[in-house]
Amino acid sequence: MLSSRIPAIIACSCLLGACGGKKQNPKASQNQAPIVDVIVAGYTNVTNAVEANGSVLANEFVELRPEVNGRLTYLNVQEGKYVEKGTVIARVNDADLQAQLGKIKVQLELAEKTEQRLRKLLDINGVNQADYDAALNTVNGFKADIDYTLAMIDKTVVRAPFSGTLGLRQVSPGAFVTPTTIIASMQQLNQLKVDFTIPEQYGSLVQTGGTVNVVIDGTDNARHKASVIAIEPQANALTRNLRIRALLPPVSKANPGAFVKVYVGENITQKAILVPSNVIIPSDKNKQVVLVRDGKAAFVNVQTGLRQSSFVAITKGVSQGDTIVVKGVMFATNNNPVKVRNIAQLNNLRDTVNQGQQ
Repeated sequence: MLSSRIPAIIACSCLLGACGGKKQNPKASQNQAPIVDVIVAGYTNVTNAVEANGSVLANEFVELRPEVNGRLTYLNVQEGKYVEKGTVIARVNDADLQAQLGKIKVQLELAEKTEQRLRKLLDINGVNQADYDAALNTVNGFKADIDYTLAMIDKTVVRAPFSGTLGLRQVSPGAFVTPTTIIASMQQLNQLKVDFTIPEQYGSLVQTGGTVNVVIDGTDNARHKASVIAIEPQANALTRNLRIRALLPPVSKANPGAFVKVYVGENITQKAILVPSNVIIPSDKNKQVVLVRDGKAAFVNVQTGLRQSSFVAITKGVSQGDTIVVKGVMFATNNNPVKVRNIAQLNNLRDTVNQGQQ
């Protein structure tokens, strides 16, 4: 009888032991709060530098073209040389216009003599006023024809519109040219400009009279301070970018058309609460961070602003002095206890991130 009861007793004791183990695990898990590292929110100076691409421009640039059709009879393109304003660069054949001018001058001479005779007769009432007015009108008409012909002759001459450096010659003497023919280009290099674009949301970082830093491609990566002279008032409808123009300092050495990097806002700092970007919990509608309040995790909605490589500024939702969880975010649950292991410093976090990126 006793031997038959022994297996049943052993089975009951094992079952009781198993049941006792199941009752102890939930109780033990409730006492184990997740361990987190935190930082204390505080304001720090941040720089919202924006990098943009730009191009170098000459102070003045023009493509020299004739205004009339004709054959080139004179060409004075000193490639790569500096020329003064008004220098004759090319002439188009104007023989027909010169002949027409000579003809009109002969006709004007005869008309003036006629007008002078009629004027003397008019003084003694030897001719009526209408005849004299017609003669005077003929004189004025020939003078107008001369002015028009001289204007057409002037169009056959291509002059330097400003003092600058000539480019490469595109045509040869004797070539037939039209107003679409480019004889050469001309640029004024004593002052260089930079054109660049930035998203319109960063338009507040730049203003006329301010400065931006420019790095010219292919140089020693030195930063040149360029003065902003104009901002296109209308954003591009397709890209939503603003076009900005700045003057490079005279010491800058670059060729028009060179690629440059422009850094906007490097000289502008503002105070903000910075946190590592990985502590932000994104959702469909909101962004959240985990705070520690009275030993418990509290999920709060925040708004973010400036972004750096691995940090983001919080503009709303967190106040100075709040305790923000930076490690162990995934283990924290709202309104449940957490255990703070370490209070980290923002500078130390930056160093850790930078070492990880290297």
